[in-house]
Amino acid sequence: MRKIKKQNRVIVPDPVYNDQTVTRFVNHLMYDGKKNTAFGIFYDSMNVVNGKLPEGETSPVEVWKKALENITPVVEVKSRRIGGATFQVPTEIRADRKESISMKNLILFARKRSGRSMAERLAAEILDAYNNQGGAFKKKEEMHRMAEANRAFAHFKF
Repeated sequence: MRKIKKQNRVIVPDPVYNDQTVTRFVNHLMYDGKKNTAFGIFYDSMNVVNGKLPEGETSPVEVWKKALENITPVVEVKSRRIGGATFQVPTEIRADRKESISMKNLILFARKRSGRSMAERLAAEILDAYNNQGGAFKKKEEMHRMAEANRAFAHFKF
């Protein structure tokens, strides 16, 4: 092969929860290299989530992880051109792409919400995703519906 396989960068765990997934999420949340601001937004949203949870239940990071799990798609459709016609072919998603898609969707729909601060909007979207509601969850359901509708073209996988 001509190309060298891409080396994945080492992601340092975040300082509060000591979790690499949190750092990945903050990297998606970040604008213009403002990582401290993004960490502040994430930690503030975790505080809001913690305030809305019943006492003694799971930690806010566990709620966030469960929310990400609830909005993670399993299949997606990709356009494939065969003989002049374009088919939407359902394909399974790699694990790292699944995680990335779910994080991006959570952030996208949090940004679209109306609310006071980004931390509050993110917390509301996290709680909705935790309860299998909200825009990000609907997006996942829509992706699965599209894949199910185009299941007849699954033999065109590449």
